[in-house]
Amino acid sequence: MNFKHRTVMVTGAAGNLGQAVAAAFSAQGAQLVLLDRQLDALHRAYGTAGTDRLLVATDLLDAAQVAAAQAAALARFGRIDVLCNLAGGFRMGEAVHATSDSTWDFLLDINARTLLNMARSVVPHMLAHGGGKIVNVGAFAAQKGVAHMGAYCASKSSVIRLTEAMAAELREQHINVNCVLPTILDTPENRAAMPDADPARWVSTQDLAQVIMFLASDAARAVHGAALPVTGLS
Repeated sequence: MNFKHRTVMVTGAAGNLGQAVAAAFSAQGAQLVLLDRQLDALHRAYGTAGTDRLLVATDLLDAAQVAAAQAAALARFGRIDVLCNLAGGFRMGEAVHATSDSTWDFLLDINARTLLNMARSVVPHMLAHGGGKIVNVGAFAAQKGVAHMGAYCASKSSVIRLTEAMAAELREQHINVNCVLPTILDTPENRAAMPDADPARWVSTQDLAQVIMFLASDAARAVHGAALPVTGLS
């Protein structure tokens, strides 16, 4: 999985998974375009920008900012070969009949609309340049409805359905679109939130990054529209 001279754009790059994905691609020679809402969060995670690394503060819900981020990427590297849509969020606790508008809007925005805005921007570029790879992050829980997680399951199920639709639309244009479906990620935040759980049963961000990198590689050139469960416990 050699990504030398390839440009990889990563959303949610300042997060735990974003840092693991960036490190995995960097180790294989990729040029990185790292997006997150706050530039200071990107600086804390990566320091300053470098020859092979561009840091771009971007509100993914603002189409103009997404377009500006793509323009900055193209000005620096000339192309975008891989898009990793990692940005997302989680809330639970409300029954469906008690789901607030704020919860519904938050989850559909952060999990689905961000993906849609990135696709609207990046896919036309990939079409014009002969192809590319897109990897989205769904959730294992999105395969069916779960009590008190209806809005979350719906938003992440949207990621799966959008992935499948994009794959069907774009495969003949040499664009692979797939998604991963992780269970709980082993992060400091999840360990703090669930102190009695066994994190050895969770998915490490490094392991998930390797799966994402595989789907973005030439080794997965025959894979289209997959929703790949990543459940931990080797």
